[in-house]
Amino acid sequence: MRRLRATYEVLAREAAKFGIVGGVAFVVNTGTFNLLRFAGPGSVGVLHGKPLTANVIGVVVSTVVAWLGNRFWTFRHRRRASAPRELLLFAVMNAAGLAISLACLGFTYYVLDLRGAVATNISANVVGLVLGTLFRWWAYRRFVFTTELAEEGWVAPADAPAADAPPATAAETPADAAASRPAQVDDVRGGQARPGSPAPR
Repeated sequence: MRRLRATYEVLAREAAKFGIVGGVAFVVNTGTFNLLRFAGPGSVGVLHGKPLTANVIGVVVSTVVAWLGNRFWTFRHRRRASAPRELLLFAVMNAAGLAISLACLGFTYYVLDLRGAVATNISANVVGLVLGTLFRWWAYRRFVFTTELAEEGWVAPADAPAADAPPATAAETPADAAASRPAQVDDVRGGQARPGSPAPR
């Protein structure tokens, strides 16, 4: 029960922070998308006829915002030592989320032939965004921020990728490992270390 309660508290805190960061990223994404499509004379923006391109740009900008928010706030307790690697994993998971959003928008725009502001926003920024966010929630916890979650008490699935620096196993702690290594001391006569030699008195 204690384990379940601790896991719930971890997920609750993470969900709250994730939601706030996601809200900011949503505003950035939606604002960029609509500015590119409708900010101009006669509500015709520079990418009015290219909604997929506008959506890609909006998602890319919001992805950077979301990564910074998650790295420095949601999962700030123990960030990965390699920020480029973390950003790469983050970008890969967001690319998959972007594909989900684009599929929803493309279906609405090209198959259903609904090209108005309401239809494209619902498909891209409601349906696509919800499905993409659910995927990202799962992917971040499983692939990107597993080290940070372990620091707060979350136990990653057994088949999850190993972290950058896996901790010592229960069978061998750092103290046990040090005790199991044979002592090496300088040989008084030769000046070289010999395994198992007793320390000089």
